[in-house]
Amino acid sequence: MANLNESFQGFHTQNWAQAINEHEQSGTNYVIATVLGTNGSTPRGTGSKMVISGEHIYDTLGGGHLEYVVIEKARELLAKGEAAQVIEQFNLGANLGQCCGGAATVMLECMQCERFTLDIYGAGHVAQALIGILAQLPMRIRWIDSRADVFPQSIPNNVVKVVDEEPTEQVKRAPKANNYLILTHNHQLDFALTQAIIKRADANWLGVIGSDTKAKRFKQRLAHRNFTTEQIKQMVCPVGLENVTGKLPMEVAISISGQLIGLYQAMQTHAPKRQGVQWRALKNALISTAQEEENA
Repeated sequence: MANLNESFQGFHTQNWAQAINEHEQSGTNYVIATVLGTNGSTPRGTGSKMVISGEHIYDTLGGGHLEYVVIEKARELLAKGEAAQVIEQFNLGANLGQCCGGAATVMLECMQCERFTLDIYGAGHVAQALIGILAQLPMRIRWIDSRADVFPQSIPNNVVKVVDEEPTEQVKRAPKANNYLILTHNHQLDFALTQAIIKRADANWLGVIGSDTKAKRFKQRLAHRNFTTEQIKQMVCPVGLENVTGKLPMEVAISISGQLIGLYQAMQTHAPKRQGVQWRALKNALISTAQEEENA
């Protein structure tokens, strides 16, 4: 159990203070896990911290099953898509598979970064042309495909590459009010993703690449599966601006990017202002403390 965290996909050795900076700059939601108190023998002492995002793990609370459970709970909070602060107590006995015998109280702070979030399914020619444009915009993107070899070697900082043999499983990991763009090479996969996203019932926007014929066929198939008219209307297909035409990958990418820019600008106009002053003060205090500890 001591080395359980070594098998975690996305584990990083950077400290938690560096991770906070990275996530704030990229607009990625994350959880700070802090040991508030201990009783008896525990892997690490009071004040120990780690940072957890949907795909990555930074620093450590000592490893073992305690850390595994903390990561699980952190990702449950992230999946809810809301800022939250939760305090949990863990007894390090047989139920956690650790023989320390002590207890640890851990605070989980879920930090929501107000940035336009977008999941792009498919890494083909259109997606690759589109990513080059969106990399320059204030968006947080998950780029998802089952084929690791189709992704370019260089991935922009605001993009997280996700390789999953079952891309529909990634729908479960998306935040609330997320935006989705389906650009895969497979019509059946497009339809499966469309169904899964509509069933979530919390998408801000769902775009599917295709022709008018494909849109009509998808609408018919959804209706046959008892989706309501209102649910089917969530799907935007064909995707892109009507007055920007052309079939070259870059032409299609520019058309889609124009539509996405309109979406994120509308979100910025209507979204309530984040209570950033208080959080920035807290973040700066945390980072200052970490730097003092390193210099001590």
